[in-house]
Amino acid sequence: MYKQTIFWSFLFFTFNIQASDEISYIPTPTISQVADQFDQDSDGVINERDLCPDTPQFAEIDNDGCGSLVETEDSYVIRILFNNDSDIINSIYDQQIKGMVNFLKQYSNTAIEIQGYASNVGNHQYNMTLSTRRAKQVRKKIINFGIKESRIRIVGFGDTQLSSIGIDEISHALNRKVTATVIGHKGEVKEEWNIFTTLPKAH
Repeated sequence: MYKQTIFWSFLFFTFNIQASDEISYIPTPTISQVADQFDQDSDGVINERDLCPDTPQFAEIDNDGCGSLVETEDSYVIRILFNNDSDIINSIYDQQIKGMVNFLKQYSNTAIEIQGYASNVGNHQYNMTLSTRRAKQVRKKIINFGIKESRIRIVGFGDTQLSSIGIDEISHALNRKVTATVIGHKGEVKEEWNIFTTLPKAH
């Protein structure tokens, strides 16, 4: 009985050693991760669910990991006065024109409408022509600074839309002018520029 017990104990011990050795030779399987749990752009949305993997840092995002576009705008206005019966641009307005040119270069998808005016002194038809000539002179200067003519539209209002009502010389001087306004739009998150549509008359 004692010998039989020793035999079974030895057999059990031998079996355990063999089983342990066999287990140690079984190759460890490699786990294949189906879902991408990383967050490439650190926006809090894992790559598996992130529809916008390159969202700028600190952007406000939605559940799909896409930044919310915040539309902002910037504008530039010029207002140039002329002497009576003249379309010659005084050099004091050169900085205004250069500023407009720089704005148009910065917002390359914008267009500009240059609006010419005249005082109500003299012939109405002549004033219409004079106001157009004034607008053309401003356009010419802008083109000379490198802006394409296709981005510039001119219109002459003559004496039909007076901004200063009166028969005194100051009122007439304020009505002899050219004005233009440009607005540039952009989305703050993706930094993509949007197109500008021509504005109504500026005063």
